[in-house]
Amino acid sequence: MSNNRAESTAGIETSIKNVKISGISTCVPNRNISNKYFERFFSTKDIDDVTKISGVRNRYWADVNTNTSDLCHSATLNLLQNTNTDISEIDALIFITQTPDFTLPSSAFFIHNKLKMREDAIAFDINLGCSAYPYGIWLASKIIDGIAIKKVLLLVGDTISKFIDVRDRSTSMLFGDAGSATMVEFSEHNERNMSFIFGSDGSGWNNLILPKSTKDDNPLLNDKRVIGKDPTKLFMDGSSIFMFTLKVVPPMVKRLIERSDSEIDFYLFHQANIFILDHLVKKIGLDLDKVPSNIEKYGNTSSTSIPLLLTDANNYEMKKLKNIAMFGFGVGYSWAGALISFESNTYFGHIEQE
Repeated sequence: MSNNRAESTAGIETSIKNVKISGISTCVPNRNISNKYFERFFSTKDIDDVTKISGVRNRYWADVNTNTSDLCHSATLNLLQNTNTDISEIDALIFITQTPDFTLPSSAFFIHNKLKMREDAIAFDINLGCSAYPYGIWLASKIIDGIAIKKVLLLVGDTISKFIDVRDRSTSMLFGDAGSATMVEFSEHNERNMSFIFGSDGSGWNNLILPKSTKDDNPLLNDKRVIGKDPTKLFMDGSSIFMFTLKVVPPMVKRLIERSDSEIDFYLFHQANIFILDHLVKKIGLDLDKVPSNIEKYGNTSSTSIPLLLTDANNYEMKKLKNIAMFGFGVGYSWAGALISFESNTYFGHIEQE
């Protein structure tokens, strides 16, 4: 394995080899919410206006008895079955979410128990949102040493719907829920590098937030933008996030393209909203046929939007899936890009929660 670190205006750059992704599975709840659902809260004009900007016409919301870990657990069972992997082979479990089942303990331990993993297997949570998937692949790859740790189960998911105010136009029609499971493993003969770029800008911490999720004296409760709103529900300053995205994402994309030693087949962007995606494609000058989108069907699923693109066979023919560039960006602010070459036998699967 190797890790060459360098810095650029797009963020910190690094690369890893001798690691591959052998399978990805995603899962959505069985509760399908179309835009018609919101007719009880908004006028037809309001719904049409939001739909034009967001691009979302449908999303899946977890019910009161379904948590983030449930979606990731179902995705895991599907992944294990279709990659012929026994749970005893898994050396580490990384669970990345901003909507964990519990404040403590880490939800990874709950999943560890549910899957009946080995006692000597590693398990821990990470709190990341829109950039979570590239970060997760990087971290899973980094802890693989080919000796003690050969296979890592990366679980990434969110149930944002549990924290939105259905009467808040800026969030209620935008977000959907989903979970994913990705198998990252040691591959001695895979000399192709995975390339990554990461960056953070903490000045945007209060532009996508649950104001009262930690303590009653949160200074954001006195912010004029949120006064009068329910502080236990998600707050989003969409215009600030849009400006941040246009600033940091194009340099990240261009730098990752420069690092590629072969043609990039598809560019997978976090499905923030269609307005942002259209602006990015035009500003960067990408071929629209190489930028799949499924936000219309699933909404903004936060950490899970990129794996949902990878497992959505309706966007493009999976047999053509080879060199993929993926880009996550948003809450934090945080951004991350990854350049990955998939093998022809990689498993891609998608299921709906039973």
